[in-house]
Formats: sequence, C-alpha cells, structure tokens
Amino acid sequence: MTEIIVVTSGKGGVGKTTTSASVACGLARRGKKVAVIDFDIGLRNLDLVMGCERRVVYDFVNVIQGDCTLKQALIKDKRIESLYILAASQTRDKEALTSEGVHRVLKELEADGFDYIICDSPAGIEKGAHLAMYFADRAIVVVNPEVSSVRDSDRILGLLASKTLRAEQGNGGVKEHLLLTRYSPRRVAAGEMMSVADVKEILGIDVLGVIPESPDVLSASNAGTPVILNQESIVAKAYEDAVSRLLGEEIPLRYIEEPKKSFFARVFGG
Repeated sequence: MTEIIVVTSGKGGVGKTTTSASVACGLARRGKKVAVIDFDIGLRNLDLVMGCERRVVYDFVNVIQGDCTLKQALIKDKRIESLYILAASQTRDKEALTSEGVHRVLKELEADGFDYIICDSPAGIEKGAHLAMYFADRAIVVVNPEVSSVRDSDRILGLLASKTLRAEQGNGGVKEHLLLTRYSPRRVAAGEMMSVADVKEILGIDVLGVIPESPDVLSASNAGTPVILNQESIVAKAYEDAVSRLLGEEIPLRYIEEPKKSFFARVFGG
C-alpha cells in the first residue's frame, strides 16, 4: 500500500528540500520504490539538490495539464534504482496546481506500485503547501530550534489536524513527526537555541530525528548530492536514523549533547 508523506514547515529555509531528498534516498536504499515530488511551483529546488536539473524536460504542472504523461515527467535517479523525481515548474505560478490534478497524479503513482510518495512542500500556508499536505498519510514537520520557526510550525500542525483529507474523513488524521534541523548542543548549552525537550513540549509531537548543524548540508546541495549519501558526515547518519524511525525501528537520539572533551583536550585547550 502506498504511503504519502509530506515534508512541511511554517517557515522557509529550515531544510525541507534537504530532508525530502535525504528521506527519499534513505527509503529507496532500503528497497522501497519511492517518488519525490516538488510542490514549490515557481521556485524549484528539489532537482538541484537531487542533481538532475539538466534532465528536466517535463514537470509536475505539465503532467497535471495533460502536456505529457507521468512516465515522461518522472526522472529516474542515476544512483538508486528505485528512486524517481518529479520536478516543479519554474515558469508557472502556484495556481497551476489543482486538487483534482494532484489527486490524479498521486493515484497514478499508487497504481504504478510506489511504496512511498514524498511531497516536498513550500513553506507557509498558501495553495501549494495546502495541496502538498491535503492527501498525506504522514507529515514530517521540519523545525529549526528557534522561536519563530517553532511558532510557525504550530500553525502547520493546526492545518494538518483540520485541513487534510484524513481530517475531513475523521479516520485518525495525519500522523505527525517532528524533525529538528541545524541543531547545535553547544548553542543550546549557551542558551542561544531551544533544546529538543523545549521544542517537543511546545509542539507536542514525537521527535523523528535531530539533524546537527553542519557545513556538509550546503556542500552536498552545491554538489547536487543528497547529504544522506555522504557516509562520512554525521548529518547523513542522523538522517539514516530518522529513516529507521520512520520505518518503525526504535533508535535512541544522537547528536543532542556536546561531545565530552578528552583529558588532553581539556588541559591543552584542543
């Protein structure tokens, strides 16, 4: 059975596209057939992060408007056999998306045997964001540990609880997961950043993962490679943990405390 997961947030720039790409890769590397769709019509970043921007011929809007078939628009990832990307349009506005068109594309992907559909949502509460979450079974709410991001995400949780198909049907609603990004235990200890416990208490949802602050994220994006594929990075390990939890595994959170310095580091200031 196909599961639709929306990656969403109330605030821009928190790492939704990085998360969408990494979660999609993580699931596909475990043998799942995965499609990841860019709902950010007019801006289009997912294809850049996935490294397939030069291969985009048809996009999501082209499929909805009948300019091409879904198979023509889906881009097969060169690194992972079971991973496909559906890019957003750079030349249309968000009004080009329709509920009927989005539903038809999702149903076609389901009929094609996809295990997971990852919907990379634009930030905020406008039409593209609403359609990205409307048909979702689960939501990954991406939050930076700072007040404005947490406050805006609380608004998104309200929409997930009331403005989705599952909410309208009264069949349990969308399952929500919290993903904290750009987390720095050192800054938490200094009082510059909210802790995991602080954010969890305010939003009231389970923590799927904590992604540490690292320059690896920008380096990976610039290289067109999802950061989860950088096996040397702690960010990749944190995203792998999040994917494991998404699949039902119980794994303790890592990277939420500052590593303790060795005796020699303390003595010599290393």
